[in-house]
Amino acid sequence: MPNRPEDQAEHATREERIGRGLATSARWTAHLLVLAVGFVALGLLVSVTWSILLPVLLAILLCTVLHPLTAWLHARGLPHAAAAGIGILTALLVVAGFVGVIAPTVAPQVADLAESSSRGLDDVRSYLRDGPLSISDDQLSSVVTQAQDRLSASADQIANGLLVTAGAVVGFLINLVLTLVLAFLFLKDGHRFLPWVDRLAGRTGGAHLTELLRRIWVTISGFIRAQALVGLLDAILIGVGLLIVGVPLALPLAVLTFVAAFAPIIGAVTVGALAVLVALVSNGVVAAIIVFVIVLVVQQLEGNVFLPWLQGRSLGLHAGVVLLAIVLGSTLFGVIGAFLSVPVAATAAVVLGYLSELADGRRPESEPAAATAADEETAEE
Repeated sequence: MPNRPEDQAEHATREERIGRGLATSARWTAHLLVLAVGFVALGLLVSVTWSILLPVLLAILLCTVLHPLTAWLHARGLPHAAAAGIGILTALLVVAGFVGVIAPTVAPQVADLAESSSRGLDDVRSYLRDGPLSISDDQLSSVVTQAQDRLSASADQIANGLLVTAGAVVGFLINLVLTLVLAFLFLKDGHRFLPWVDRLAGRTGGAHLTELLRRIWVTISGFIRAQALVGLLDAILIGVGLLIVGVPLALPLAVLTFVAAFAPIIGAVTVGALAVLVALVSNGVVAAIIVFVIVLVVQQLEGNVFLPWLQGRSLGLHAGVVLLAIVLGSTLFGVIGAFLSVPVAATAAVVLGYLSELADGRRPESEPAAATAADEETAEE
C-alpha cells in the first residue's frame, strides 16, 4: 500500500519540514505583497477620484435615510420620480427648519458667551496674578504683546487661509448640489439597479453581486438609522441637561451632538469637550463639572443601552476597529473621512463575511429577494 501524505509528512526529515514551511511562508508573503499593492493602488485611485466619489457616497447615505419614505409614497401610487422629489424636498425642509429654529437663538447667546468669556479671562488673569503662580502684570502684558505680534506677522497666512476657506465653501456648495441631484436619481431609478447588475454580470456573477450589494445596503441602512436614533436620544438628554444647568448655546450644542453620533467615539468626545468648555467659560467650574458628569452618563447610556438595543451586533465591528477606522478616515480625508469611515468599514466587514461564506462552501440564493422585488416593480411599470 503506498505511503499516504500523512505518513510521508510524519517521516519527513527536519530539512524537508523546514523547506515546506519556508515554501508556504513564501507563498503567503507573495499573496500579502500582492494584496498590499492592490490596497495602495486602490488608495491612489480613491485619492485621484475623491472629488467624484464624495458626492456619490454622500448621495448613497442620504438615500438610505430617504428610501423608506419614497418607497412608502410609491406604494401609494406616486411615480418613482415624484416620490424621489418629495423625499429630497422633505430633507431640505427639515434642514431649513433646523436652521430657522436655531439661528434666532444663537446670535444673542453668542453675545452673552463673549461677555462671559471676557469675565472668565479676567478671572484667569486675576488667578495668575494673585494665586500661587504670582505672575506679575508686566509678564502677562508681555505675553499678550507677543501674541499680538505673532498675529500681526501671520496676517498673510491668515489672508491665504481665508481664501482657502472661501474656496472650501464654494466646493461644499458644489458637492451639496451634486449630492442632491445624485440622490434624486438614485431614489428614482435605484429599483432598476440590481436587475441591471444581474443581467450584466451573468447568472453566477450576478447572483453573487446582487446578494452582496443587498447585504451592504441593509447593513448601511441599519447603521445610519440606528445612529440617527442614538444621536437624537443623546441630543435630547444632553440638550435638556445643558438647559437645566443654564449653559448658553444649549440648542446648537444639542444639534452638534446629533451630528457627532455619525462619527462614533471621537464625535461624542469632541462635542462633549466643547460643551464642558462652554460651561466652564460661561458658568464656572462647578457648572463645567456638572456638564462633564451629564455627558459621561449619556455616553455610558449610549454605549451600554442605546446602541445594543437599537443596533445590536448588526455591524459586527469591534470598538477598536471603529476607532481605528475613524482615525484613519479623519487623517486621510478630514472631517468627511471621519463621517464616512464607519460605513466604509462596515461595508468591508460585509464583503469579508460574504467571502468567508463562499470559502466555507455556502452560496447565495440564486435569485435574492431584493432583485426579485425589483424585477416585479420593473414589470409593473
